Amino acid sequence: MAAPPPRRRLRRAAAALAAAVGLLPATACGGVGFADTSGTFTTMGFGQGDALADVRIQEAREALTGVHLQVNQGAFDEQQFLSSVAAGDPPDVVRMDRTLLGGYASRGAVVPLTSCLKNRGIDLDQYRDGAIDEATLNGTVYGLPDSYDNRVMLLNRAALKDSGRRPEDVDTSDWDGLLKLAKDLRRSKDGKLTRIGFDPKIPEFFPLWVRANGGALLSDDGRTAKLNSPEVVEALDFTVRLIDAQGGWGRMKALRDSFDQFGAANQFVRNQVGAYPMEDWYVNVLADTTPKAALTTTAFRDREGEPLNYVSGYSWAIPKGSEHPDKACEFIATMTAADTWVKAARAKAKDIRADGSPYIGDFTGNKEADRRIRNQVWKKTGNPAFDDAATTLYSAQDDAVTVPANAAGSEFRKAWMNAVNSVLSGTQTAQEALDEAQRRAQSALDRAAQDGE
Repeated sequence: MAAPPPRRRLRRAAAALAAAVGLLPATACGGVGFADTSGTFTTMGFGQGDALADVRIQEAREALTGVHLQVNQGAFDEQQFLSSVAAGDPPDVVRMDRTLLGGYASRGAVVPLTSCLKNRGIDLDQYRDGAIDEATLNGTVYGLPDSYDNRVMLLNRAALKDSGRRPEDVDTSDWDGLLKLAKDLRRSKDGKLTRIGFDPKIPEFFPLWVRANGGALLSDDGRTAKLNSPEVVEALDFTVRLIDAQGGWGRMKALRDSFDQFGAANQFVRNQVGAYPMEDWYVNVLADTTPKAALTTTAFRDREGEPLNYVSGYSWAIPKGSEHPDKACEFIATMTAADTWVKAARAKAKDIRADGSPYIGDFTGNKEADRRIRNQVWKKTGNPAFDDAATTLYSAQDDAVTVPANAAGSEFRKAWMNAVNSVLSGTQTAQEALDEAQRRAQSALDRAAQDGE
C-alpha cells in the first residue's frame, strides 16, 4: 500500500474538489441578505482554497475598483438564492450548476447577459460550445463557464492483470463484452462485493449511456422530453443489468460508499474497482494523493466505437436585482478570461509540483485558456499514467456532448434521476419508470414554457 501523502496534499485535493464542484459547506451567512449599498460586492456558490480559485479572485478584486469584493464561501443554496431574489436582496453574482440555469432564467431569477456581452465586447467563440449551449435558453445566453467537467474512462491495471485482462479489453462500445468483463473483474467474499468489476456510474452518468446508445434525454431546443424513447429505455436496462450481474445495487453502493476517495487508501490502491467512467477532477486527486496508482486512462466510446465525452460544469450568472450589474459583468468577464485562467494555472502547477506531484492540467470552458495552459503550463512529468491521462483529457474535449438547457431546470433532471433510482431499487421496470418520468418531465417543461410567456 502506498505511503500516506503529506497533509498538504490531502488538504489540496479536498480544496480542489470543493472549488470545482461546489462542495464547500455553507457559511453562517444563512439568512443574511446580500445587497449592500455601502460598496460591498457579493458572490454566492464559490469556494476558495486552492491557487486556481485564489489567484482568479485576486484578479477580480483588482478589476472591481470602487467596491469591496466579499466572497461568501459555500455551495450554491437554491432556497437561499430564490429567497434573496424574491426579497430584492440577491448576491451580485452567482455560480451554479449549468443544468439549473435554464430553470432560473425562465423564472426571471437570473438576467440575460446580452448587454454585458455587447458592452464589454466579449467574444463567445473563445468558450467551448457545450458550456455556452448549457447556459443558453431560447437563444439567450445567461451564464459564462467557470468549469468544464469531462468524463473519461479510468482503468485499474492491477485489477485487469489479476483477471487476465488488458486495458484494451475495456471497450464501452461492446455492451455484451462489457457485461462479461464486469463479471470477470468483480470479486466478492462472504457475500460482500469486494471489487466492482465495471461501474457504469449511474444515476449521475446516465446521459452518457443514453448518448452512447444513439439517444437523447431531451430535444435540441429543450422543449420536448424523450425519456421513454427506445434508446433511453435500452440504456437504462443495460446499465442496471451491469450492476445486477455484479451482485446488485445494494452491494455496489455499499462498496462505493466505503471508498477512501481522497486518501492514500483509495479504491485503486486497495484494488476495489476495475474500471469506470469518471470526471477529470478525480485524475488530479489520484495524482495528488497516490501518484504511483496503477492507472490507465482512455476515452469512453459510443456503440459505434467513436469517442464520447459527456460534459457538465458551473457557470457565473447575474441575479435579477444585482446591486452592481456593471461590476457583475466585469467580475464574470475577468473570472472567465484566458489571461486569468492561465495566471491561476501557473500558480496551481507550481504549488502541485513543489512536493513532486504531477500537474494534469486544467479544463476551463475557455478554449484559448485550455490551449495556452496545455502548451505553456502543462509539461510531461515522466509518469506515464498521468502524462497519458492529461493527453486523453485534452483530446476528449473535442468529443463533447451536453444535455440541452431547458426551462424546467432541476425538475427535468429530478425526473430522470428518480426514474433511474426507482429501477435500481427494484420498484419499477425501466419502461415503467421512464414512462412516468416522461409524463412528469414534459408536464414540467410545458408548465415552465407557459410561465415564461
